[in-house]
Amino acid sequence: MKILSKVLLVGLVSISTTSVFADVAQSEKHAIKATELRQSIFSLISSNMGSLGAMAKGQIPVDATVVEKNALRINQLSLMLGDYFKTDTSSFNVTTDAKNSIWTEQDKFATNIENLTSASSALMVAAQSKDEGAIKKAIGGVGKTCGGCHDDFRD
Repeated sequence: MKILSKVLLVGLVSISTTSVFADVAQSEKHAIKATELRQSIFSLISSNMGSLGAMAKGQIPVDATVVEKNALRINQLSLMLGDYFKTDTSSFNVTTDAKNSIWTEQDKFATNIENLTSASSALMVAAQSKDEGAIKKAIGGVGKTCGGCHDDFRD
């Protein structure tokens, strides 16, 4: 019940906080810093996905405790993405794999963020069940949201 309450609260918060309305970076320094912060969030998401992917592929044993911890982290990081994409850096020469379509398709990008929040919430619930099949399926759901966003918004 405790995790379900967290999931519901996270869902409500995500609905109200993931709208992406970007302001243009005020300088190249501002654009570089905004890009570095975004990349830091994605690095943390990736580091938490690594062991989850290995579990889903059967390369390491499924550990529900690790899954729940990593899913919670991914969920929390997903809630930050909208805030860190509020600075449009497309008019500056920054090193990024992000496509400029992030800035022209903001509603679609916000939906992708919401999908990651929902998928990571579902993974937390699956981890609580300790059902290996449900956990692997939910890991796949998180991976699918990551891949879908990469397809649309990453070079």
